[in-house]
Amino acid sequence: MAYDEHLSDRIRQGFAELHVTAAEKKMMGGLCFMVNDKMCAGVVGETLMARIDPALYEQALSRPGAREMDFTGRPMKGFVFVDLEGIDEDADLQYWLQLCLDYNPRARASRRRKSA
Repeated sequence: MAYDEHLSDRIRQGFAELHVTAAEKKMMGGLCFMVNDKMCAGVVGETLMARIDPALYEQALSRPGAREMDFTGRPMKGFVFVDLEGIDEDADLQYWLQLCLDYNPRARASRRRKSA
């Protein structure tokens, strides 16, 4: 699955405006932005993937364009998909990126796989 290059550019710009360095990694059929070696945000198709504080999960789902991230077939608490209608304005995208960054210091890094 290809990912939306325009949305990727907007996320890059958003992180730059917040003075955040994010590494990019292609994964899950999309593009993931890693901050402090932890998944922070991403693009899957035309959708923003936001990793947020699980305590804010239900509140976040009430925002326009937000829905459960069900990439694996079941909802993942702390991960939210946001469709284009919810990030159409730059201020809306910045809101989501800031939520991701607020949670990032407390987020657990994934375990690294050992090479065979």
